[in-house]
Amino acid sequence: MRLKSFYAKTMKEAMQMVRDTLGEDAVIVATRDEQGGRAVRVTAAIDPNDYNDEPYQSPAFETHERERPSSADSWLQYDDENDETAVAEEITDTLLRHGVSEDVMDQILSCVTVIGFDQASAAMVAAIEHLYNFRPLPDKAHKKPLMFVGPPGAGKTLAVAKQATRCVMDGLKVSVISTDTVRAGGVEQLQGFTKLLGTDLHRANSPAHLAELISRFRPSHQTLIDTSGINPFDQQDVKALAQLIGTADIEPVLVLPAGMDAEESGEVARIFASIGAQSLLPTRIDVARRLGGVLAAAHHGGLLFSDASNTAKVADGLLSLNPKNLSKLLMPSAFRDSDEGFGSHSNTSGSQQGSSRKMGMFQ
Repeated sequence: MRLKSFYAKTMKEAMQMVRDTLGEDAVIVATRDEQGGRAVRVTAAIDPNDYNDEPYQSPAFETHERERPSSADSWLQYDDENDETAVAEEITDTLLRHGVSEDVMDQILSCVTVIGFDQASAAMVAAIEHLYNFRPLPDKAHKKPLMFVGPPGAGKTLAVAKQATRCVMDGLKVSVISTDTVRAGGVEQLQGFTKLLGTDLHRANSPAHLAELISRFRPSHQTLIDTSGINPFDQQDVKALAQLIGTADIEPVLVLPAGMDAEESGEVARIFASIGAQSLLPTRIDVARRLGGVLAAAHHGGLLFSDASNTAKVADGLLSLNPKNLSKLLMPSAFRDSDEGFGSHSNTSGSQQGSSRKMGMFQ
């Protein structure tokens, strides 16, 4: 079986695309909202013998299809079925341990069953690749200001400091703005980081002031905006944040701590997505043992995975997420035989590793 994803504005349009491309025999494996409900994605499966096209090639693996056994080797079929059952059981145990919500679990297991890998690590990577999208935070000049939003205590200020450090170490000119007028010491905390980087911190007291500052800093390679933590279930808080986002062509990034309940994470993500958030940056990965909330947030909010924060040390930077890295976080034991290990230093860029040596003051 092979998998293919289709994007459309409505479910009806997406289903028509599935029928037009794969035919009536296609099996719907997974569906989810995209862009805060403004679009949908449908993942469908089809027997490659019924679809006259080149097999889909995954970036993580050579192919999603295994060779069919010849008649002389047909007795091996039962061994293959046993392998697939063992893989499904291992992944099910992993998802249950992480507190993954039932709907997300069903879609991951559907992908795993359809793809048919005989190794749990490969199956998990392939399923994550098909069900989620990934877009790391920019490491070059970026026109849109990045606004880090989220609930109180999520780690937004630390994420801004890490991204600012990445920019400076890559030779980029960065401008940092704070709209955090609520939390005591919030601006001072960020100012301590920007001083060490030789970057000025500017404070915006209103949406109009924020728009003025953004316009003033357009020559910068990147503009980073720290915000106050808001209660996503308070309409006034959400409205105030929406006004800030609407002041310019801003790209909001939802910063959400790992370890939260899956249902609540999904609900919070939907609210932030409704006011413009498109990317998810999970924090506290190093101290969380259950990542079901992270998967639920991306799924229910229709959010892209960007980077993750897995250390409180600014100089160690952010971990860029991709299907393999996320799968390693979910089931590290499945990768130990093939990889030397998984940590923040092995997955950061060379410039970030260098920053750990050059900027010991952040330790």
